[in-house]
Amino acid sequence: MAEPANLEAVMGLIMHGGDAKGKAVEAIREAKVGHFTEAHDLIKQANEALNIAHKSQTELLTQEASGDTVELSLLLIHGQDHLMTALTFIDMAKEVIALYEKIDSSH
Repeated sequence: MAEPANLEAVMGLIMHGGDAKGKAVEAIREAKVGHFTEAHDLIKQANEALNIAHKSQTELLTQEASGDTVELSLLLIHGQDHLMTALTFIDMAKEVIALYEKIDSSH
């Protein structure tokens, strides 16, 4: 099987999307034990990784929009899955952190 022409962009989706989700998970765990500064820092790091993953996605979208078909592969689908999961998880993590902060402030 030949290596996809857009492998670098696809791997950017996978690596940075996965990193973004991982940082969001860590942020929830930090908030759970009352480490809110650390949790917010991890959300910031998650957003930074997400932005890098978005750049990879934009590269692929630009390629497709310019008429150069993007080869569909399991790796590309996996990368898109990582990106969408990261987006959802970061949004959820922000809400969970806010809840932990609210609970903490009421004690």
